Amino acid sequence: MNPSAPRTIAPATGRLGILTPGLGAVATTFIAGVESVRRGYSKPIGSLTQMATIRLGKRTDQRSPLIRDFVPLARLDDLVFGGWDPIPDDALTAARTAGVLNSAELDRIAPFLSGIVPMSAVFDNRYVTRIHGTHVKTGTTKRDLADQLRQDIRDFKARNRLDRVVVVWCGSTEVFIRPGQQHSTIEEFERAMDRNDEAISPAMLYAWAAIMEGVPYANGAPNLAVDTPALQRLALDRAVAISGKDFKTGQTWMKTVIAPGLKARMLGLRGWYSTNILGNRDGEVLDDPASFKTKEESKLSVLRTILQPEVYPDLYEGFSHVVRINYYPPRGDNKEGWDNIDIVGWMNYPMQIKVNFLCRDSILAAPIVLDLALFSDFAQRAGMKGIQEWLSFYYKSPMVVEGLQPEHDLFIQQTKLKNTLRHLMGEEQITHLGLEYYEP
Repeated sequence: MNPSAPRTIAPATGRLGILTPGLGAVATTFIAGVESVRRGYSKPIGSLTQMATIRLGKRTDQRSPLIRDFVPLARLDDLVFGGWDPIPDDALTAARTAGVLNSAELDRIAPFLSGIVPMSAVFDNRYVTRIHGTHVKTGTTKRDLADQLRQDIRDFKARNRLDRVVVVWCGSTEVFIRPGQQHSTIEEFERAMDRNDEAISPAMLYAWAAIMEGVPYANGAPNLAVDTPALQRLALDRAVAISGKDFKTGQTWMKTVIAPGLKARMLGLRGWYSTNILGNRDGEVLDDPASFKTKEESKLSVLRTILQPEVYPDLYEGFSHVVRINYYPPRGDNKEGWDNIDIVGWMNYPMQIKVNFLCRDSILAAPIVLDLALFSDFAQRAGMKGIQEWLSFYYKSPMVVEGLQPEHDLFIQQTKLKNTLRHLMGEEQITHLGLEYYEP
């Protein structure tokens, strides 16, 4: 495969602002981690943009630079942080409340974190019933609230002398909303904002505001937001990079690793039972059935798409897939995921796989926030408007253009991500065909 000409990509000069709707456990862990890396206290473990290499050319060429040395990404020293939250706590207070990081780690960057104070949020308790915010915007219409968010973005950019901004949703999971006429076109969407239609949630207002300001938007929750036809069209019209949805961190990440292995060996699946216990704010929110419904839809879609029961009915037709999430306050941010996997092998003999993943949810999510921010900014500078399917690697429910099925296999997603980078930089894409040889 011949390499393409490199795409014209604007340089990553100046300062990049990263705004997070939500300044809770995930956002504060992300911010604290970046600052710790900048000061040399830790390494950016878990981040592809900072630690992964990318092979270029033939294996015999022995070219495998770090991605951050190959692709013109914003430097960590150039990042500036801000966000919105319905609770007025600064980032230090919020991080202590979240309980993800220990006091010693927070103490040495305390002045930095305490200087990050959230802007008042667009928040409505009807969409997140288990949180009662006091630090919220008021307005006569939802368009008015969204316009206030636009002004926040402009003010944040001017106040910090920023060259560019990205928005990464790190807020709570909203109640389940089905796409409707209100989300079909931007005209319908904006009319619905004007009449305060309940089908327009706060998450959608953040997405609309970001796109209208020409700011890339990454949706880290399963909320219906930028994946609506109206906002997808708006992103194309305004040449804005968008991606989503729902950070792929714990249990679902493991599914996208294990399920491709079962399929690769043509082993059958009879059932996959998953349960989670966690006690952070996310667990409390998901204790509400309406919010859990949103998360459940995101989690359940993964296995069917990977295993393709319509193609392999003898192996996967009718398998049972059950997902449970239980709020258990003593667990805090240290989520525990239990999986019981009933598989079938030669001569229809049953076998089982048991997984007990004791993960730290925000520790796994934080490097995803960093990578999505840097890659979204890169995509925007490269003129890649609309859905960034190559970022599916980071999401439970990857967005794709209408008519396509999302790809959930983690390893195919990784190949797509790296091949996209190779293509944009004018390098040959890697197919692993193994046709390399030495001339005698």
